[in-house]
Amino acid sequence: MTVVALTPEIFQASCHRLLLPTNRHVHWKDTLEDQLNGLEGKDLELDGGDWLLNCRVLKAFQKQLEDHGCRLLSIKSCNPLTVVSGNCLGIPTQLTTPQLAVQQSKNLDERPAPELLIHRTTLRSGDHLKARRHVLLIGDVNPGAQISAGGNVLVWGRLRGIAHAGHYGDLSARIAALQLRPLQLRIADLVARGPEEKPQPGLAEEARIVDGVISIEPADPRSDLPVQELSSDSFV
Repeated sequence: MTVVALTPEIFQASCHRLLLPTNRHVHWKDTLEDQLNGLEGKDLELDGGDWLLNCRVLKAFQKQLEDHGCRLLSIKSCNPLTVVSGNCLGIPTQLTTPQLAVQQSKNLDERPAPELLIHRTTLRSGDHLKARRHVLLIGDVNPGAQISAGGNVLVWGRLRGIAHAGHYGDLSARIAALQLRPLQLRIADLVARGPEEKPQPGLAEEARIVDGVISIEPADPRSDLPVQELSSDSFV
């Protein structure tokens, strides 16, 4: 028996690419049925562009594909929230760079594109997770552990250790967690201790710089941080 390895080239050839519309005047839901015609029983790779697809939307999307006998094998997206949601649902999801940003990067001395590091684990005492840009930890940060990033620090769990956002001096960086009770918080060069009172049940919390000091408050649902968009039933 001959065993053939599933290389990326073979994988791409065996999948049909489903591209969501780039024209925002046309919603992807209005075109999906037409795109699925003739694809019954196919394996699909979704190219979501910069559409924001949270866990609830992706579950409904999968259900619609299943109704046509299709399987969603992977996702590519320019939207970090979609990448977070896809990975939380166990779908291999890759963060891509918009073509416009790629061209701008080439014109700006080949600067690297922003990245979101997604890490699934609980950080224990002595562990230190570092990210060049933004980081999402799906798990807890225990006392004695550290997490740091050049951009935002997002913890889908309890933050009880040390967190440092804006490691390279970004004053707009934020720290968000389902429960924010750290030993120490740092944003850029500012330092603060975590609050002592119990968190409000059911609310994610966010630390950011307000009037030159670190302020901790319930996370704004309108924030562009992905923590608020993830539902608890999406956790795997």
